[in-house]
Amino acid sequence: MSNWTPIITLEEIPQLGSRVITTDTMNVAVFRTAKDEVFALRDACPHKGGPLSQGIVHGTSVTCPLHNWKIDLASGEALGPDEGCANVFPTKVEDGMVFLGLNDQSADVA
Repeated sequence: MSNWTPIITLEEIPQLGSRVITTDTMNVAVFRTAKDEVFALRDACPHKGGPLSQGIVHGTSVTCPLHNWKIDLASGEALGPDEGCANVFPTKVEDGMVFLGLNDQSADVA
């Protein structure tokens, strides 16, 4: 069960960029694609914990800035020969506001 929390307006996230949302237990990177799709992942690459929010967004993937791992924004799965998965959080956009889906195990947004 998700609790939808309004976090940021769509316009505050640059196209092909991200913003970091801080919860009381982790940072969540919220990405916006060129087609205005919005995705949210824990801001830590499954490889070495690199900040995915600082990576390059292309299509529906992000490339980690540390070791060039490509992560699928929808599934959190590493692409290509790499293996691993970043935590994914549901998002939705309504009337220009981005909402983050938090479940009972997720932390509250600070």
